[in-house]
Amino acid sequence: MDAEIALPGGNVGGAVRVGDTVRRATGAWTPAVHSLLNYLADAGLTGLPRVLGFDDQGREILDYLPGTSYGPEVPDDVLADAMRWLAGYHRVVASYRPKGEIVWRTSRGELAADQIICMHDYGYYNWIGTESGFSGVIDWDMAGAGVPLDDIAFTAWNTVPLALPMDPAYQAARLRLMADAYGGDVFTPLQILEGAPIRAQRSARVIRAGQVAGDPGLLNLATVGEPGRTERRLTDLRRRVPEIAAHL
Repeated sequence: MDAEIALPGGNVGGAVRVGDTVRRATGAWTPAVHSLLNYLADAGLTGLPRVLGFDDQGREILDYLPGTSYGPEVPDDVLADAMRWLAGYHRVVASYRPKGEIVWRTSRGELAADQIICMHDYGYYNWIGTESGFSGVIDWDMAGAGVPLDDIAFTAWNTVPLALPMDPAYQAARLRLMADAYGGDVFTPLQILEGAPIRAQRSARVIRAGQVAGDPGLLNLATVGEPGRTERRLTDLRRRVPEIAAHL
């Protein structure tokens, strides 16, 4: 068997590379995530890890997507490509309507009529790029019910990034880029801006609840100061929203 190599990426952690595969611990949410990934693959959506089964340690086996993950300073062209990919994902997944109560990592229940399955962790650290540019998305274990703006607002929070105090004109330009790349007339830049604090607040609440429940991956986020870090940044963003909006 090939050696195990710890993979960089998000802070939930736990993934290792073994040859051309990725192994990671499973949970009650794993069957739902595998069903989602299999549906997307059958529908022809590219840029996703394929589900290959389980190893003798009970870990899931996914194929390894070649390339590298991005750092915090994502170029405009990559952000635009990522938004176009997300729009395509949302179109495909809108037809995926699993029946009955589905167990996800941070929620359970049946899809409401206005909901889809969101990726819920659509940040630069889960995007894969090659020499040709944006090529795929990894780490789907946070997927669950939501509405399309949830994923878009999450991206705005961490990849514009609205979470950090920056030039408001620059952040407004990135929001316009996101809206245009996703589909122009679907969501306005202002809708994305106003959705980001709501989505960030939900993230903080979910992380805290998961830590109380003993979820190892969400407990791991405490090493980077979560959810307190998000809550502090959220307070600051709420103060800055009017200034950013003035540039839209």
